[in-house]
Amino acid sequence: MPHVIIEHSADVAQEVDLAALCDAVFDALTAHPEVPDPAALKVRTIACAAHRGGTTPDSFAHATLLLLPGRDAETKADMTQTILDALAAILPRTGSLSVNLADLDPAYVKRAL
Repeated sequence: MPHVIIEHSADVAQEVDLAALCDAVFDALTAHPEVPDPAALKVRTIACAAHRGGTTPDSFAHATLLLLPGRDAETKADMTQTILDALAAILPRTGSLSVNLADLDPAYVKRAL
């Protein structure tokens, strides 16, 4: 934990290697003091084949950061800005970049080997 899910327009995959995109966000967050254990971080992408937005270019990448509850607003803002900075560095020509954060429900469960 945490998880980062990056939804993006299909053309983003033509602009950047998606593994490199995951690596950029992963590396940025593992440098953050709130992510002391890199093994707990998961980053993945989801391509959106169809979308409509108001920007020119019409491309987008939107990251959702999922965290266990307990962090203050300042820490959350710093973590989302860290992700936005990583996205902006690797996707300089993408029309819209955004990041949202959600606290997971206390009933969240997982299994790891």
